[in-house]
Amino acid sequence: MSTSLISLQQPAGEPHFALTPAQAKLRQMVLDSVPSIHSKRNYAKALDDLFAFCANRPLSRGLLMEYRTSMENLSPSTINVRMSAIRKLVGEARRNGMIGREEADNLTDVPNVRQTGKRLGNWLTREQAKELLTVPDRSKLKGKRDYVIIALLVGCALRRQELASLKIEDIQLRDGRWVIIDLRGKGGRIRTVAVPIWVKQGIDAWIAAAKIEKGRLLRPLSKSGKMVGDELGDWAIWSVVEQSSKQIGIEHFGAHDLRRTCAKLCRKNGGDLEQIKFLLGHSSIQTTERYLGSEQEIAVAVNDNLGL
Repeated sequence: MSTSLISLQQPAGEPHFALTPAQAKLRQMVLDSVPSIHSKRNYAKALDDLFAFCANRPLSRGLLMEYRTSMENLSPSTINVRMSAIRKLVGEARRNGMIGREEADNLTDVPNVRQTGKRLGNWLTREQAKELLTVPDRSKLKGKRDYVIIALLVGCALRRQELASLKIEDIQLRDGRWVIIDLRGKGGRIRTVAVPIWVKQGIDAWIAAAKIEKGRLLRPLSKSGKMVGDELGDWAIWSVVEQSSKQIGIEHFGAHDLRRTCAKLCRKNGGDLEQIKFLLGHSSIQTTERYLGSEQEIAVAVNDNLGL
């Protein structure tokens, strides 16, 4: 692939140096393919830096490996976001007949940087969770369904098996608010889960668009967006989460990590530990503490501010 096809310098809105018409077209295609404003900005930065690095050299797998090495001063997550942007660029070039499949496969074969650390792959920050919710294209039926999947996992801390078996009839009004009633979880334990307003709004939009009134909430869809069954498997839910998380630059992130994200954000927002236990359906506070990875703070202890 020639850098005349990929050469660069421009921002999330406009690059800061002149691109060829082909480069500008490809760049815009990549930015149009991501709904999140944060992703657009990150992808624009990634492509602009790539074009600048390439200069007049043709793009090759070796050059991409060299480019990845040049980013060693950046965090693994940042590097991987930039590699995702490059893969999208190559994909758009192939789909538009600018390069062949074999060349595209060779260019996208550059691996990501291994991510280490406790948080990545375990839970998201609040900003990352917000960004993840922007990934599904909610103008389409599949996007409406995928938004509901992510929203119920991160907003209600459901296990993916619980979500897969959830029925429309299970969502009812109790004490003036929407809840999931009598949810049977791990170990046969039954709990009631409050449904935040924004999650319910997403559910309502999906139900109305899908024209379903009862039975399983989530349904499988064909590539053309038509319903092709009455039950969506839990592995399909896992796939939606995995693919969506990749679009915000996070690899190896699963549905259960969104359950953990919900618990972590509840706790950081001052949520009572016992109430989080009820939300998760744990049998004991000790289980919830281990789940949250709670550690005792000595330097700034909770009993320093008793007001006595």
